[in-house]
Amino acid sequence: MTAKQLPAIHLRAIEPEDLDVLYAIENDHQLWNVGETNVPYSRYVLYDYLSNTKNDIYADRQVRMMIENDQHQSVGIVDIINFDPKHQRAEIGIVIMNPFRHQGLAQATLEQIKEYALYTWHLHQLYAYISSNNTTSINLFKKCGFTSSILLKEWLFDGKAYHNAVLMQLFL
Repeated sequence: MTAKQLPAIHLRAIEPEDLDVLYAIENDHQLWNVGETNVPYSRYVLYDYLSNTKNDIYADRQVRMMIENDQHQSVGIVDIINFDPKHQRAEIGIVIMNPFRHQGLAQATLEQIKEYALYTWHLHQLYAYISSNNTTSINLFKKCGFTSSILLKEWLFDGKAYHNAVLMQLFL
């Protein structure tokens, strides 16, 4: 999709009312293989996180934002983590919930985050680690200007086997 054809989305801070959505995303076993999580999170732990985060990238070294569609439904979450102010870079991760996938929402989110990263956080680089088997995500990031920089051999472990990952980078 071209930028003009992308669906309208809204990025906003996570609120306590988002606890159920956050709980569903963080405890989705299918997503554990693409991230660093491999244990379930309790509602209490997630509520504590929501209560204590400042939602300030400089204070927390990360920012998590809810992704809403044009009907104001929460459709996913975008994480900016491992923020390094010295080197002006941060890692990005996006999860779009199953019922809302393949609608251009992740691409619209990446495009908005690119602008935010450049003009608000003044970052030089965004990067993501993506399983080399996840061609859908690799193609999405390429569509948004990221380049495949390096193949990381046996980088991800799914509990049974190791999988290669691709480091995707975008220089802003």
